[in-house]
Amino acid sequence: MSRLPAARRKGAPYHHGDLKNALIASGVDILSKDGVAGLSLRRVAQKAGVSHTAPYAHFADKQALIAAISTEGFARLYDAIHAAARRRAGHPAAQLVEAAWAYVKFALGDPDHFKVTMSGIVEREQDHPAFVTISQKTFALVLDLVKKCQAAGVLRDGPPELAAVGVWSMMHGLVSLLLENQISRRIVGRLSVRELLIATLNQMTAVDLRTQLAAS
Repeated sequence: MSRLPAARRKGAPYHHGDLKNALIASGVDILSKDGVAGLSLRRVAQKAGVSHTAPYAHFADKQALIAAISTEGFARLYDAIHAAARRRAGHPAAQLVEAAWAYVKFALGDPDHFKVTMSGIVEREQDHPAFVTISQKTFALVLDLVKKCQAAGVLRDGPPELAAVGVWSMMHGLVSLLLENQISRRIVGRLSVRELLIATLNQMTAVDLRTQLAAS
């Protein structure tokens, strides 16, 4: 199996100058275990090892913290996909694979943060413009890549927005199955995660990605 990066340490104690990140890490840890009902700024402060009033320097309430967690998650995802696609500029098939691989690596490398980011638990999204901006920006990045792949004949013609949703859905579905250990051991024992990813993408591409990658 392909090795994936280790997840960041959850609930890390506060270090001077890094309060916001410590609170976010603590919030992710609590949400992953106890859900929204178990989250409070007081509990996050306790887990981070700071006073119960400290979180209010960065977050007005619990929803502001949840929005910040999801915003950071999307920002990490955007940066990873953008960097992966840029490294293979001029090769749409390779860009598709590397962008999808970046998505898989983030999800499997930091599953708790990934699940919170994709959970849809941010309420009143319009009150959190940074979250709205980065989530839309991330989809726009996927959409642009899909358009390039369609123009190059890698993906079939059709409404690009629907094709982008299809690609995202396929990757999210694969990640969810992997995280829940729902894929047959006979399959995961025979293929690395990356090989399984490429085989999955091949189900919706107009070309054989393995052949395209070999030629790029």
